[in-house]
Amino acid sequence: MLLSAVVAGSAVARLVFRSRRVVVHGLSMAPTLLPGDRLVVVPARKPRIGDLITVPDPRQCERLLVKRVVSIEPSRSTVMVAGDNVDASTGSATFGPVVWRTVVGRATYRYFPLERAGRLPRRGDLGAAPDRPA
Repeated sequence: MLLSAVVAGSAVARLVFRSRRVVVHGLSMAPTLLPGDRLVVVPARKPRIGDLITVPDPRQCERLLVKRVVSIEPSRSTVMVAGDNVDASTGSATFGPVVWRTVVGRATYRYFPLERAGRLPRRGDLGAAPDRPA
């Protein structure tokens, strides 16, 4: 019991101290993410197609973008990214591939707004509309 509490506490501490908080601006990731959504971003070790990642905006380095990995280039050193909302997004089609070592991390959890809080989908049908009841 004590060991499991220590392990759980250690995992939470790592998440808190190694994670970063990011606020979504714009509609490029709609409907997955909306303006004002607040996300937890954790370090990412290797790229995976479908991951939501945070990268510096190549046009404004101090600004961060949240995009989805759509392909992985040779040796996993670069990735191509895009927004889920193609009509309102810029991505690798505009600014080219993203060097993996510049990636801030992977968005894993939405903590605000509370009614939409929860774990973010890691993969999915890229570009497809969300499922709707028939």
